[in-house]
Amino acid sequence: MKRMRLPVLAVIALGLAGCAAATGRITAHTAKGVARWTAGTPSSKVLDVSGPRRDGMIVVATAGRLALLSPGGGLRPFARGPGGYVSPGGEEPYIAVSSGERGPGCTFPTGTVYALRLRNGPGVTAIDAAGRSRRFDNLPARTRENGIAFDTTGRFGHRLLVTATVASKTSVYAIDCRGTFTTLTRSAPRVEGGIAVAPATFGRFAGDLIAPDEITGRIYAIAPDGSSRLLGDSGLPHGQDIGVESLGFVPAGFGAGDSALLADRFTPGNRHPGDGVILRLGAAQLAGAGVRPGDLLIASEGGALTDAVTCGSSCRIRHVADGPSIAHGEGHIAFIGGG
Repeated sequence: MKRMRLPVLAVIALGLAGCAAATGRITAHTAKGVARWTAGTPSSKVLDVSGPRRDGMIVVATAGRLALLSPGGGLRPFARGPGGYVSPGGEEPYIAVSSGERGPGCTFPTGTVYALRLRNGPGVTAIDAAGRSRRFDNLPARTRENGIAFDTTGRFGHRLLVTATVASKTSVYAIDCRGTFTTLTRSAPRVEGGIAVAPATFGRFAGDLIAPDEITGRIYAIAPDGSSRLLGDSGLPHGQDIGVESLGFVPAGFGAGDSALLADRFTPGNRHPGDGVILRLGAAQLAGAGVRPGDLLIASEGGALTDAVTCGSSCRIRHVADGPSIAHGEGHIAFIGGG
């Protein structure tokens, strides 16, 4: 793909772009120093990354199975024994790892992985820290699940959030630690990919579910009452298998020796066929591009072109990194400590 040269635009105030009516929009401008994703650990069918767990490991979804990635870059199988995990099928069974979110009356077990179940009855499969899997939740049929994330901020009651799209509308489900779901909305805008809940420091969007739409390049915020607001426009190339797909909030304490991670899936025949690796972007490079803890990183499926979003009393979006031109980004952006 011929890379688009992004114009340097004045930042539009959030009073225009972030209002419920969405009468305006924030559009990305280019940072002074643009960083670059580089190839890390090979994994040809890598789909998603999530974590870290308490032991510093990142959980990797790859080829319908799970693996663990160490800070040093080593990859080893996970949940492969009796009662282990094999995806029943579907193109994008994204994952989320619990850090011990406590809901009313019970707690999600720390280190348990929750994976979208796209066949054999839609819902979520849970894989505990010992690698044993079980059916956790069933969701309404005839929807296409396409996003999963934990509410680590609390406005959704520390529940597990799942998005599912039919045509141009998205349903959002909140699932408690007993596996009971509540439908928050059936009419959110079309979104999919590596959804994430904003931290308490993210201005007027704090605690909202942030989700991208690759078709338009827009980024939406969905509140616990099911209402949606336009956060802004990524300014990146958009369309099927091209536009914004992956999200992740830079954690507090992210610094020297740490890295952001993104799945770059090998996808033969695609205009961005991918490298079959886990891409890495170091904290020093991100800091050089002006990225700070609490910022949102968003990456495109085609080429891993990456914006950063900062929100306080107003929001600004800027283009901060590029990936290999053939990259095929998928799932979440995760963050790992130094090896």
